[in-house]
This record gives sequence, C-alpha cells and structure tokens, in this order.
Amino acid sequence: MSSTVEIDAPPPVAPHPPRRGRWIEHWEPEDPEFWRRTGRRVAHRNLALSVLTEHLGFNVWILWSVVVVSLRPAGFDFTADQLFWLIAAPNLVGAVLRVPYTFAVPRFGGRLWTVISASLLVVPCLLLVVAVRDQSTPYWFFLLAAATAGVGGGTFSSSMANISFFFPERRKGFALGLNAAGGNIGVAVTQLAVPVVISLGGGTHLALAGLLWLPFVVAAAVCAWFRMDSLTEARADTRSYGVALRDRHTWVVSFLYVGTFGSFIGYSFVLPLLVRSTFPELDSVPALVRLGYLAFAGALVGSVARPLGGWLADRFGGGRVTLLTFVGMAVGAVGVVVSLGAHHFPLFLGSFVWLFVMSGAGNGATYRMIPAIFGARARRRATERGTPVDEELRAAKRQSAAVIGVAGAVGALGGFLVNQVFRVAHVNLGSVVPAVWVFFAVYLLGAGVTWWFYLRRRLWVARAPSLAHAGV
Repeated sequence: MSSTVEIDAPPPVAPHPPRRGRWIEHWEPEDPEFWRRTGRRVAHRNLALSVLTEHLGFNVWILWSVVVVSLRPAGFDFTADQLFWLIAAPNLVGAVLRVPYTFAVPRFGGRLWTVISASLLVVPCLLLVVAVRDQSTPYWFFLLAAATAGVGGGTFSSSMANISFFFPERRKGFALGLNAAGGNIGVAVTQLAVPVVISLGGGTHLALAGLLWLPFVVAAAVCAWFRMDSLTEARADTRSYGVALRDRHTWVVSFLYVGTFGSFIGYSFVLPLLVRSTFPELDSVPALVRLGYLAFAGALVGSVARPLGGWLADRFGGGRVTLLTFVGMAVGAVGVVVSLGAHHFPLFLGSFVWLFVMSGAGNGATYRMIPAIFGARARRRATERGTPVDEELRAAKRQSAAVIGVAGAVGALGGFLVNQVFRVAHVNLGSVVPAVWVFFAVYLLGAGVTWWFYLRRRLWVARAPSLAHAGV
C-alpha cells in the first residue's frame, strides 16, 4: 500500500527548470504556476543581460553619427557627401546583418550568441581608434571602420528574437518594448557622452570615442557567458523562416516598421550632421557643441516612448496605436518644414523630438502586433483543424521570432534610406525640405496601410474573426 502511494504521489516541483549546461529544456511561460515559481526570475535575468548587450550594440552602432561632426575640426577634410556616407555605411551594414543575427539564435543558442555579438563590438571600436589617430588616414579606411560598426545594429534582431521566447503572451509586449528601449537608449547615451568625452581632449581626441566602450563590452560578454541561458524551444527550424517569408503579414508589418524604426534610427544617425550643417552659427555656443547640439534628446525620448507604445498596444491594440503614431509623425514632419523655413532652431529640435516620441511609440506598437497576429492565427488554425492549441502556439512563436528578425532588418534598412534621401536632398538640391516632404508622404501611406490591413471592421470579421481578440 505504501509503495502505491509513493507511485501515485505527484512529483515535487523542481526549483529550477531542467537544464543541460546553460540550456533550459523545459520552458512553459504560459503556465501561471511555472511562471510564478521559476519562469519570471529566469526570464528577467536574461532580459537584463540582453538589454545590456543590445544597449552597447547601439552605443557602437551610432558612434559615427557623433564622430563625423568633429572630423573637419580635427583636420580631416571630407566633403558633405563623404560625411553622409560615413553615417550611412554602419546603418546599411547593421540592417543587412540583422537577418543572419536572427538565424544565429536558434543555431548557437541565445547565451552563446550574446557572448559572440558582444565580443564583436571590440572590432569597430579599435578600428575607429586607428582611423582617427593620423590625419593621413585614407577615406576608404574610414568607410571600412564605419561599416564595421554595423555589427552593433545586428544585436537588436538576435536579442529581440531570443527574448520573445522567454515571456508569456500577456507580458510579451512590455518585455519586448523594454528590451528594445534599453537598446535604443544607447543612441542617446552615445550622443550625450561621446561629445563630452571628446571635448575633454580639446575636441581633437576622437580616439576616446572608441576607447570609451571597450571595458563595458568586455564586461557584457563575461556576464552573458556566466549568467544567461539558452532555450531548446528557441531552436527554430528553417521552415519557420520560409513560412514567415511567404506570409504577407510579414511584409506588411515590415513596411510599417520601416516607417517607425526606420525613422528613429535614420534620424538618430543624421540629426547631429543636419544640425551642424543647417545651423552653423551654433558652433559659437561651446555648451551646445559639448552636448552634441542636444541631438541626444530625440533618441532619449524616443527610446523611453518605445515600451510605452508596447504597453498602449497591449491595452488598446497595436493597430490603433500604430495608426495614431503615423499621423503624429506626419504632424512632426510639417513642424520640421516650418522650422527650416523660419530658420528657427528651437522649433526644429522640438519637431524632431516629437518625431522621435511618435516613432518610438510606433516601434513598440508595431512589434507588439507580430506575436499578436501570429498567435491569434495559430488559435484559429487549432480550431479549424482540430490540432492541439499548444502545438500551434509553439509553431507561431517560432514564426514570430522569424518575423521579428525580418522586420528588424527591413526597418533598419529604412534608416539607411532616410540617410540617403537626406544626402541627395542636401548635396544635390541644396535643401533638406524636399526630403522631409517625402517622409510626410510615407507616414500618410503608413497610416493608410495600417487601417487597411488591421482596422477595417468588415475585412476583420470576414477574413480573420479570431484576430479581433489578438490585441492587434
């Protein structure tokens, strides 16, 4: 009798998820008991270290946006076109790298890839130091050094794809928003800290811009190695990416992300150079120069707005919030045009700060739509096919992770396009006003696309009734 009781007794709850090394083999964040006992603690620890690495990635990625405005005062005689390409190169490379960085998570595991991606940040820092040490350094080496900073941009997709597996659906919007905001705020930190550090060397010690981040990069890699985990569930199969690439919603959301994140990162790269070229009289105000012409303010508020956008999307729906942010960005674009016509720096900066707030909130809302869309469709498939809901949801999580990588890459490519539109307008037309009107049109188009695919009631009910409760 006693042996029967022992056999029938439920097994004790393990204090930690079963592991092999730093791999977690059992992960059920949707189970409230599992989440309360162990899931929340493990997920938050991995989120904190993910934020640190992604933050440093953005620190390094955006470095050249600050360095370019100091190159001429330091004795490097580059043309305006060459300076624009120095900020465009890391943007382009970062966009391209986001796709393989997403594939790297299922291939190597979130922990190991975080270590690798953090370690790679050493390369652009050292190349920057080498480039600015000698005024005879050729332009092609500067372009190479700037391009390698793109590895910092790749960290976003791998980090977001990895963290998306750790959190339950009800907390995913805020977690992804917080993770992304921690990275995005790296832009503001660099644009505030680097000009101050350079000014300590009399404005010519540009090597300090690269040396500043090296100890933090090494510390992040070490912390990730000893404290992060990898999920076996995150070993997404290649088929998930193939399915994602064939799904029209992947490309709809990617286009929306071009408008939101593309604006955020594109403006982040170009704003310091725009301020210096449009308002050269500000060079006579040393305090503004030391603070990087206050360009950090836009990236700062945009980063803070990102988790707010995710939270609002959780409450009111990602489609509604995304639509409103596109309308808000259109208003901001008009403000920029007015400020340029009046040559009014406070209005110019204020309009860009508003654009950053709207784009930041739009980033969080658009990303929240991804797991909501594919999760809702998974539940519908389970009902129609009679397949287990858990099985369909696991497949949807893998597909969502793939879409996050694709959308992140396409969105970053949008930042490169923003730079190029500004470059062509400034170099060939002598004014950036036509560029701003292009962005105005894109924002109106983004609002229309959002309404067409995710807010039209008849289409919603006719084609995807189960999405009505998806938070989209």
